[in-house]
Amino acid sequence: MTGTAGMTGAAGLRGLRAVVTGGGSGIGRAVARALTDGGAHVAVLDPVPDCEREPWTGLTADVTDDTSVRASVAEAAARFGGLDIVVNNAGIGATGTVEDNPDEQWHRVLDVNVLGMVRVTRAALPHLRRSAHASVVNTCSIAATAGLPQRALYSASKGAVLSLTLAMAADHVREGIRVNCVNPGTADTPWVARLLEAADDPAAERAALEARQPMGRLVSAEEVAAAVVYLAGPASASVTGTALAVDGGMAGLRPRPAAR
Repeated sequence: MTGTAGMTGAAGLRGLRAVVTGGGSGIGRAVARALTDGGAHVAVLDPVPDCEREPWTGLTADVTDDTSVRASVAEAAARFGGLDIVVNNAGIGATGTVEDNPDEQWHRVLDVNVLGMVRVTRAALPHLRRSAHASVVNTCSIAATAGLPQRALYSASKGAVLSLTLAMAADHVREGIRVNCVNPGTADTPWVARLLEAADDPAAERAALEARQPMGRLVSAEEVAAAVVYLAGPASASVTGTALAVDGGMAGLRPRPAAR
């Protein structure tokens, strides 16, 4: 790895080449915007990239299809002349206890949330090995480290992402490829919005989600994106095998209940 002199902050992204999966909305879109604003060349890989009015490249890709993944990663590398950054953000949610989700749903969520990261990283590794600033950032979740109700399947998938991140970091550290993950708390994204809309009392459900995060509010997609950008860029050149929590203090703080 190279040093970080002159490479701190967003300026350190200038000229770097990145792919972001699941960049069509929510956290992924915020990441694509933050990387682009920092001067990186960005390709968004998504089933529906919706990038016509955006300053990044949209490539149609399905992370559950290895052929699709390899083709889109190869196209991004060809357009940019290589790759430096992979942001594995594509993921889907699931609600319920361990007895609520059928096997088919378990297979689907694990295929997207875990194997999707495997396929994309595997396709990108030959390009990352030629980069002086190679970095992989996986979107994990507070669900990997805290027991959340009605999230058995989703939590299992994100627990696997956390372990996968550590294993990948160990495997590729000597190749100069850093691997980290970001653990968002409950974020104000389209998926959470759909969950709230489906609740019997959306306002009460939102209040409950906000209250369980010590800061008393949902995490924003832009806040998560800022953490991803830090881990992706040369400013974090000595950071690998790390899970960076962006959760309003949910993982580690146990404040007293608010006075009434």
